Amino acid sequence: MTAKITTKLLTLTVYALLAGQAFDVLAQDQPTMKRSVLLENKVDLPTSEITAKVLRVEFPPAFKTPWHTHQGPGPRYVVKGQLAVTEGGKTHTYSTGEVFWETGQLMAVENVGKSPAELIIFEMAPAH
Repeated sequence: MTAKITTKLLTLTVYALLAGQAFDVLAQDQPTMKRSVLLENKVDLPTSEITAKVLRVEFPPAFKTPWHTHQGPGPRYVVKGQLAVTEGGKTHTYSTGEVFWETGQLMAVENVGKSPAELIIFEMAPAH
């Protein structure tokens, strides 16, 4: 091989190697989707006609609901704050980012934090 061809071949090889390394760096910098199961629960639906609702509930500091029931069971997600949930004779405290399952039984919820709390309710109930 001549010196010109060897130099060109060497230059192309270096460029190819650098391009490959640059691609690897770019690929590592790309954000990726993350998926986590927060709660899983088997549900026996009383009918095939179900209305699914998503509700946002805001609780001022020290607010306590009266005893109540919801139309159906489902997961609940604490967006912010700290809530004490009493259901089935037991009280559990849930904080920001936690998920719990509400059965639809008689219950009460109290904001036990010093700031407002927020809850997302995913409810599955028989259609009316």
